[in-house]
Amino acid sequence: MAFPDRLQLPLSFDPARLARDLDALSATPWTAHYVQQNYEGEWSVIPLRCAAGETHPIRMIYSDPTATAFVDTPFLRPCPYFRAVIAAFACEVRAVRLMRLGPGSVIKAHTDLDLDIEAGGARVHVPVVTNPDVDFRLNGARVEMAAGEAWYLRLSDPHAVANRGTTDRVHLVLDLVANDWLTGFFEASAGDMPLRRVP
Repeated sequence: MAFPDRLQLPLSFDPARLARDLDALSATPWTAHYVQQNYEGEWSVIPLRCAAGETHPIRMIYSDPTATAFVDTPFLRPCPYFRAVIAAFACEVRAVRLMRLGPGSVIKAHTDLDLDIEAGGARVHVPVVTNPDVDFRLNGARVEMAAGEAWYLRLSDPHAVANRGTTDRVHLVLDLVANDWLTGFFEASAGDMPLRRVP
């Protein structure tokens, strides 16, 4: 089947509980994204799952496509709802990161290799906190994502983000291995998919 470049998954998460877990990490340092030519302003990361054995902050925020084993980081421990969100995905979960784009910051148009369901991998974004002035573009078309929603985005295609608001945009970003459970959402997307709320 032909897969779309974006799909809102029928999963819904509680924005207040997402924000509470983010607040639990208020003393945790954010690591600046290492691909500095791809952005202007502030784009930073807290790793919640990373490749096994990594301890250096830069290596921990890198979603290594060659890694075969991933583990929870200590930053996930005080975040019970983030753990519940991760557990809601009935497929192999690889890297999981909080990714923050500060007010006035821009992620320039770029592509991420192998981040498409056709290649067996999928990146899903769950907005934790956002604002109406965040402009996320995929293949030139805007993707409007509200806090608590879950979106598959084919990021091997060109995409860019601008946070024109006055508050941070923080997404929980999950790198997944595609399986029948995940691809089933695409097969069902032609019809109505019941929304599954994760309390």
